[in-house]
Amino acid sequence: MEFESLQRRRSSSVSANQNNASIREKRPKRSEVIAKNKTIEELIKTARAEKDHLAPFPDFRRFHVNGLSVCLKSGHGNKLSSPVKHYIQSLLKLNMEGPYGSEWPEEEKVKRKEMVLPEAHYVFVHEVANSNADEMTTVLTAAETSTCLEDSGPLVGFVQYRFVLEEEIPVLYVYELQLEPRVQGKGVGKFLMQLVELMAQKSRMSAVMLTVQKANVLAMDFYINKLRYIISAMSPSRVNPMDREDELDQLDKDGSSY
Repeated sequence: MEFESLQRRRSSSVSANQNNASIREKRPKRSEVIAKNKTIEELIKTARAEKDHLAPFPDFRRFHVNGLSVCLKSGHGNKLSSPVKHYIQSLLKLNMEGPYGSEWPEEEKVKRKEMVLPEAHYVFVHEVANSNADEMTTVLTAAETSTCLEDSGPLVGFVQYRFVLEEEIPVLYVYELQLEPRVQGKGVGKFLMQLVELMAQKSRMSAVMLTVQKANVLAMDFYINKLRYIISAMSPSRVNPMDREDELDQLDKDGSSY
């Protein structure tokens, strides 16, 4: 009986050792983890240091559709002029005060701080005024006019994005996509998100992420149904589905989908 008991203990010990060895084999080495983290840090650092993320995509400098002509310019949070800061604040209030309701005053303070941080990158949308649509199409597709000139016209919207680490994954995070009501519904938003996805791909980010208010039905429809974003596994509604009070959903699209 003692021999059988000893055999069982030995057998159990061998099995445990085999299991532990299997776990050790599956677990990445510390050096591999450090190397991976360093690579990710370098990717984000390089992406943040880029002066003009529009440069590799000259065809996305301009957009013409449905009688609307716009051109795009890059910008950085710590280099915004006073008029541009005022414009960003005004457009945010115009578009977001309603959805946020009584919470807007506090949310506005947060957004004012976020918009001028050095890691905040921008794509500004300028309207190009011209009564002749065909002529404007010709002008905007000329090689020598692939950049957005200073006197191109008034701002009508912007995208604010950052390169960040989310759950050990390098992502391009869209903080804001804001357009004036008069230019909404003309394809500009979709055009900008296509550009954002290309920039994420060029910078070797693993995904594009953003946050949307659940109550903003139009925005949820735009991102999920039209652009094929999904609710992220990191979204509060996925992490804690019983929490009905959370008003935000985190959406993402991984690099294999764009």
